[in-house]
Amino acid sequence: MKYFLVISLSILICLAHCKFEIEEVDEFEEFEELPRTEPDLKLKDDSTSPILEKAEAEVTVEDDDEFEHFNDEEEFEGFDTERLHVDDKDPKITIASVPVPFHTKWSNYIMETLLIVGIVAYFANFFYGRSKNAQLADLWFKTHKSLLEDNFSLVGDDGKIEIENSGLIKETESTYTLWCSGRTCCEGMLVELKFIKRQDLASMLNQFLRPVKDEVQIKVDMNKEDMDTFVFCVASKKTAARYSKEMADLSVFCPERKPGANYGLTDSFTVHSELAEVSSSILDAKTVNYINKYSDVIDCLHFSDRYSGLKLTDETAVPTKLPAVKKVLIFTFTIPTDKYADPQEAISTIYPLMSFIFQCMERIKRLRISKEAKIKAEKNRLRVEEAFLKTTHAARAEAAAARKEEKKKLEKERILKEDPEKQRKWEEKEMKRQQRKKAPRMKQLKVKSM
Repeated sequence: MKYFLVISLSILICLAHCKFEIEEVDEFEEFEELPRTEPDLKLKDDSTSPILEKAEAEVTVEDDDEFEHFNDEEEFEGFDTERLHVDDKDPKITIASVPVPFHTKWSNYIMETLLIVGIVAYFANFFYGRSKNAQLADLWFKTHKSLLEDNFSLVGDDGKIEIENSGLIKETESTYTLWCSGRTCCEGMLVELKFIKRQDLASMLNQFLRPVKDEVQIKVDMNKEDMDTFVFCVASKKTAARYSKEMADLSVFCPERKPGANYGLTDSFTVHSELAEVSSSILDAKTVNYINKYSDVIDCLHFSDRYSGLKLTDETAVPTKLPAVKKVLIFTFTIPTDKYADPQEAISTIYPLMSFIFQCMERIKRLRISKEAKIKAEKNRLRVEEAFLKTTHAARAEAAAARKEEKKKLEKERILKEDPEKQRKWEEKEMKRQQRKKAPRMKQLKVKSM
């Protein structure tokens, strides 16, 4: 409501401003059109009354000039009498015709009009985009609610002791989350609806240059004992190229990308796999056919026991310990709202994929890799930990040297302030230490006498 008030107030101010200027112009025009009348000093009757004659006789008018002393030659030095006689003539006053600085045409207010139109368009788009995203989120929840309640004992946890909101939680105008828990083989499942920022006019204009789609990202936190040691990912080419650079586990454990055609998938997919037998176990004929069937809405399947999120991009901040990792299954699907005019049809398109998620959870729970693959995976993790320790050791050594140097500097400043004698002793001590450091090291041998 406050946005409508702001818009209305802006429009009223602009209209009042224009109306005020037009009224002022009309007043000036009326003022210019008024005829000039000269006072009529003639008496209607030429005969004068005796009262007026008596009054005129009694009244005497003194025609003294109060500024007469300015024309006195004796008052001023170098007084120019000739210039004075020239200036005695009546000066001619010329009144310039100045145009009225007011405009009565709407074409003179183009900038103001565009500004008002832009404000109105922004707020109209904001309310429309917000309601559109809210409608999509509500449709998704209503469509999947019964299926989620059949597989989880708790659907919609708001993090409070007494649950007040058992549905979707609105994080932003374009992001909604839903937490589900109470199922075997997993600690919980987080559903994140990432819609287009329809409430932002700039984002909608950017859609013409870089189009994005509505997404549903589902993250399943697996129990430690219900998932083996491996990293695996199937994603579209664009997403796979981005994940290989941004995701810490994919960039370290399986940086090599293989085309999906090697496993029977369409050319639009790329496979990342740490272990070859994991790829063959997960991508069986049934799964491959299912992924190919929904290839237009499946964006990424990411299974990892070393998931820690995005890589650290700040090179100056060196971590002192390994980041916390989780065993997760991440599914990313796109909602084809651009292909279907009815939002319900677009949501119904991805409804079967929720059952596919539960099938993958059960399959990962039963999957156990061979002993050789287990040893290889453990070696990979040990190698990563050693490389991390080397990096942190060098960083810690540099930090310790910097702290030691800073401590010496503070000690020197303290000694210089306290006593000159102590300063002299300190300098001698430092000099001897430097000489010992520069002197060649020699071993002392003791020879026993015969």
